[in-house]
Amino acid sequence: MRPRDERSIHAARSRAAVYAVVVMPSCNFMRGAALALAVAALPAAAGAQDAYRVLLAGAPLGGEQIAISRSADGWTISSSGQVGPPVDSVIRRLQIRYDADWKPLELVIDSTVRGQVFSMRVTVEGTSATTHVFNGGRSTDKTDMIAADSVLLPPGAYFAPFVAVAAHIRDATPGSSVRVYVPAQGSFDMLVGESTTEQFQTVNGLIVARRVPVKLAAAGAMVDAEIWIDSTGKLLRVIVPSQSVDVIRDDLASVSSRQVTISRPNDEQVKFGSNGVTLAGTVSKPSQPSSSKLPAVVLVSGSGPHDRDSVVSGIPIMGELADAIANAGYLVLRYDKRGFGQSGGRPDAVSLADFAEDLKAAVQYLADRKDVDPRRIAVVGHSEGGAVALLAAEKDKRIAAVALISTNGFTGTEIVLAQQQRALARSTLSDDEKQQRIELQKKIIDAVLTGKGLDQLPPAVRRQVDNAEFQSILANDPSKIVPKVKQPILIVQGDLDTQVEPLNADRLEQLTKTRKNGGAAEVVKVPGVNHLLVPAKTGEVDEYATLKGEHVSPAVTGAITSWLKKALTSR
Repeated sequence: MRPRDERSIHAARSRAAVYAVVVMPSCNFMRGAALALAVAALPAAAGAQDAYRVLLAGAPLGGEQIAISRSADGWTISSSGQVGPPVDSVIRRLQIRYDADWKPLELVIDSTVRGQVFSMRVTVEGTSATTHVFNGGRSTDKTDMIAADSVLLPPGAYFAPFVAVAAHIRDATPGSSVRVYVPAQGSFDMLVGESTTEQFQTVNGLIVARRVPVKLAAAGAMVDAEIWIDSTGKLLRVIVPSQSVDVIRDDLASVSSRQVTISRPNDEQVKFGSNGVTLAGTVSKPSQPSSSKLPAVVLVSGSGPHDRDSVVSGIPIMGELADAIANAGYLVLRYDKRGFGQSGGRPDAVSLADFAEDLKAAVQYLADRKDVDPRRIAVVGHSEGGAVALLAAEKDKRIAAVALISTNGFTGTEIVLAQQQRALARSTLSDDEKQQRIELQKKIIDAVLTGKGLDQLPPAVRRQVDNAEFQSILANDPSKIVPKVKQPILIVQGDLDTQVEPLNADRLEQLTKTRKNGGAAEVVKVPGVNHLLVPAKTGEVDEYATLKGEHVSPAVTGAITSWLKKALTSR
């Protein structure tokens, strides 16, 4: 479980670092090369036009309308748009012409950058490029020799020029390169990596995309980026991790769309109602059809803005759990949390009790399905999802069994303070500074729980903690809930979990022994596994970024499926 204040602090640090990069002077060569990687649109047909959103550290920054047309003379790319501070640019007109073989002919820009008029005209004849620039009242001219098939990427936040890059990488092989020219500055090679397949679920259907990693070699340094294109070569998304730039086509950025990180051939996209909102999810089934009704499992994600796959550091935790459990013979439902993905509702007004009502609605949905045995429905919650599962199981007897994975055994307040103390112990702060942080955290917690003193907190802190979910997390106390849960309980804990430490599993086990007439309780501790349920070395949060490509441990999924067989077969 990762409280909102910790997530927000990390986000704020990221934004500060990003701003320091983006606002570098426009004469910096790397800035021009990297920001040119912000958006593109490779046409499926002449006259195609698309809108793209530009995000910086996850926050909307602006966008650009990009059009492309084709004639007997070749291709014409044009655009207009606006990107807010810290980039702060307005594009009144941008036009680039290439011949039919994507060899450059001309580039024209009329824009304003941070209040200064900026215009550029590049004329290319064969391997000669002549550039005229007017910037803040000063004019300069320069002629360079370039490769005849160069892509023109002007310095600054001009995104339409990347259309031509998409044309070049569409059929490029891994290890190949594209020659890029930054007008009046120089040329460099964009290296193309091995592509992978990604999927987006939109209201119009499933879009299969190629995710192409690229490296920009410039000024002796390398800038990594990812370019996502569909089967026709049209660009869907561009990500520049080092600058936290994420540019995505409007339809894919819509709340009605989501990235599909893991899927099965027989997956079913479903919707169900819960207290006035519609929740969206995926039902995964065993590969082999069954003539009898199936036992079923509902998966519940942890804290934060998670969709049904619950992706953290590139690891689709819920998606991989669903896949393994479905392979074991169960029908599995995982869904987008309220207010995220394709689910409706306002996330800022949702408490753990509300999430429990959503879970009960999911259980009801499964119980009404003709292919589900309503007597054999289990819930599996990860992190905060375990707390939600306990709240629902206490009140809903249709839930036949409860699995708690990396779930808190102590109060939310104790978890937050333990996480803070661990982080401080690893910091270089002085003892006095550490104590000041602890006292501030206690002040914040007291204000959130009592409602008194919130107005005395710094505005940024108040915005982070003054919400229903965080308030209910702090108030959550398993010792008041577990004794009332009569269903069989499984407790799974990674011994390298540093967010919800292993002693929480011990505490939960103790609490299950206080139940009267409760079902069986089983505890499984998995060596070498962290809070994300994947193999790790330290388990620390700062290690997560290095774990991309890891998968949920078979020891975790094996423990769950073995227990499900025992817990649901007897009913």
